[in-house]
Amino acid sequence: MAIQSFRDLEVWKLAMDLAVECYRVTKAFPKEELFGMTSQIRRSAASIPANIAEGQGREHTKEFLNHLSIARGSLMEVQTHLMLANRVGLLNEEKLQRRLPICERISQMLSRLRQALERKL
Repeated sequence: MAIQSFRDLEVWKLAMDLAVECYRVTKAFPKEELFGMTSQIRRSAASIPANIAEGQGREHTKEFLNHLSIARGSLMEVQTHLMLANRVGLLNEEKLQRRLPICERISQMLSRLRQALERKL
């Protein structure tokens, strides 16, 4: 089945789930973190599916690959912020450990998608 829309991509769906989870988990952060850690986590998490979508909507495969690279960078940013939030006591270990495997799965899916697109070049 051909991909008709970014909404058909499983990696986009999982990235959306992660973004929702990041919004949920940061709701419990202190108000003084609203413009700090809360904002950083939410923006980087939202950037992952947004860049997948934007890349899929571009005219050329190379542009899609570039946006997937940006999405992967945002994914690494989310992981780093979540681990930092854990270290400074904003996020407990159990909540962190529930989200890290999702990040790893997205990373693997992005890599496989990149490989498939590179074969088309």
